Amino acid sequence: MALLHTLPADDGFRMPAEFDEQQAVVMIWPFRQGSWGADPAKAIEAFRSVAFAINRFAKVLMLAPAAYIQQARNALPDAVRILEIEADDSWARDVAPTFVRDGAGRLRGISWQFNAWGGSVDGLYASWDKDNALAPAFCEAVGVDCYDASPFVMEGGAVHSDGEGTLLVTESCLLSKGRNPSLTKAEIELKLKQYLCAEKVLWLPRGIYNDETNEHVDNMCAFLRPAEVVLAWTDDENDPQFPLSQACFNYLRMQTDARGRRLTVHKLPIPDKPVCVTQEECEAYVFEPGEDTREPGERLAASYVNFLFVNGGLILPVFGNGNEASDRRAVELLTALCPERTVIPVYARDILLGGGNIHCITQQIPKGVPTL
Repeated sequence: MALLHTLPADDGFRMPAEFDEQQAVVMIWPFRQGSWGADPAKAIEAFRSVAFAINRFAKVLMLAPAAYIQQARNALPDAVRILEIEADDSWARDVAPTFVRDGAGRLRGISWQFNAWGGSVDGLYASWDKDNALAPAFCEAVGVDCYDASPFVMEGGAVHSDGEGTLLVTESCLLSKGRNPSLTKAEIELKLKQYLCAEKVLWLPRGIYNDETNEHVDNMCAFLRPAEVVLAWTDDENDPQFPLSQACFNYLRMQTDARGRRLTVHKLPIPDKPVCVTQEECEAYVFEPGEDTREPGERLAASYVNFLFVNGGLILPVFGNGNEASDRRAVELLTALCPERTVIPVYARDILLGGGNIHCITQQIPKGVPTL
């Protein structure tokens, strides 16, 4: 594996769309007690369910620290490849490589600088060295060359690509003081274009209410196909999500993509009932010094947009606990919007309790060379 200091765009490498063909999906075994509790059994079951769903469509590569290799092996089918790689937590979207591909189908990874979503300003834990080292370690393990994007701070959940030169991001995230405070918006946009080979960046103003990543775009808006997106929505004007979604909708309906096409925006309602942390759930966490904590009644950033495309499938988070009707609505809407895919709902409240959801715990590897 070569650690590269050139720019992917200069080398002819572009970030494919998630809806493009994939060969595998990366996940990281849940073990951090500040995210998954002293007894992570429910989180493990949720991760298993996601891995089983993905395995219907693509290979799963599960990463785990040495102490948890056997636990992962005992819980997962033989088809899941397990790699021993150290991590601080299980957010594969943000710490695993972002993959780019050239016209010949060659794959390379990008290792962004990771600082736990804000570093000393508003980061979610005090030590993140293992997470920051994970992307190059993974590329080394699978024999993929890796671009070193440091010191540019980014996470995979902060960007969506249509594969044709257009990116989706949020201002609330990428312009936050804990990311790249010395860079202007124009300079951040240039970095995105240089590393992901994009021609146009669409800057949504906001994301999901109370999203502790400073409102990653992958919880708010996603490409279904070129020039067509799905946007988290609520019709309830009294919900704190309403002005955030309204601002994004007003922005998107005025935009064109890199090829000059107007965007079609589909509204995907958030759960009807806010998903909040209970007293019992709060008592299960074991937080390290400097780690972000939770309070009983705290609203979590529940969104159906945090789904994963994987070849002919769409792995969708659902929440139950009074949201059965909105869960069904999300399944029906996405089935109608993506008739070429099988929508697989997975109960994901126990992932959301860690701070993210299905898209956050996964990172796709596009079809290409090498085959992993």
